[in-house]
Amino acid sequence: LRIGELSRRVGVSPELLRAWETRYGLVHPERSPGGLRLYSEQDERRVREMRDQLEAGHSAAEAARLALRAPVRQVSAETLRGDLDDALAALDEPAAQTALDQTFEWLDLETALAQVILPFLHDLGERWAAKERSVGQEHFASNVIEGRLRVLARGWGDGDGPRTLLACPPGEQHELGLLCFGLLLRARGWRVAYFGAETPPSDLAAAVAELSPQLVVLGAMAPQRFLDAADDIRELSARSRLAIGGAGASADLA
Repeated sequence: LRIGELSRRVGVSPELLRAWETRYGLVHPERSPGGLRLYSEQDERRVREMRDQLEAGHSAAEAARLALRAPVRQVSAETLRGDLDDALAALDEPAAQTALDQTFEWLDLETALAQVILPFLHDLGERWAAKERSVGQEHFASNVIEGRLRVLARGWGDGDGPRTLLACPPGEQHELGLLCFGLLLRARGWRVAYFGAETPPSDLAAAVAELSPQLVVLGAMAPQRFLDAADDIRELSARSRLAIGGAGASADLA
C-alpha cells in the first residue's frame, strides 16, 4: 500500500504515520524505484494495534511497544465467511458488523471481497433458491453487506486517475458485484462514478458526455438484461470504451 491508501484504511494521517515510523519504528515500508513508501499488511496491522492501544488510554510510547509485541492474528477466510453467515442467518446485525469488521481488518481488500463477500453472496443466492434461506434473510443480509460496501466506497470519485462509470441496465436491481468491482478499481487508482441499479440509458449517455470516462461498465445477473438494452449499449459503445460484467455477461454476448 502507498501511504495515502494506508492512511485511508486505518484513519491515521500520513504525517502521523511517518512520525510513528521515525520515533518508534512501528512500520517498515519498502521503497519504490521512485522513492515512495510502500507498506505491507503487517505494517497495517501494527498501525491498527497502535491506534487501538491509544484509544485504550496508553501513552504513544507504550502503545507502540505493545503494538510491536502484539502477535499477528491469523484467521482463515473460511472462518470469517462462516461467522458472517451465522450472524446474518440469525438476523443479528451487530454480530454481522463485527464479522465484517474482522474481515476487512484481517484481510486485504481483494482477498476479503474474493474469498469472503462474493462467495457468501453466491452461497446465499443458492440457499435462497433451494429454500434454505427466506426472502427476509436474503434481503437482510444483502442490505447489511451493501451498507458496508457503500461506506468503503466513500470518496472513490476523488483523485486524478482514470475515470470509470459503473451502472446496471434497466430492470437490473442486483448491484453488489458491481460495487465490489468498483472498490477494486478504486484500489488500483481509478476514480469511480457510480450510478447503480436500473439506470436509464439516456442518463448514461448524458453522463458519458459530461464526464468523458475512460471506461463504462454495465453489470447484470441475467443475459436478457443486456439483450433488452442492446441498441442502447451499442450506441454507448460508440461513445466510450464499454464492458459488460456479472453473471449475465459472456464473451460471446459482448
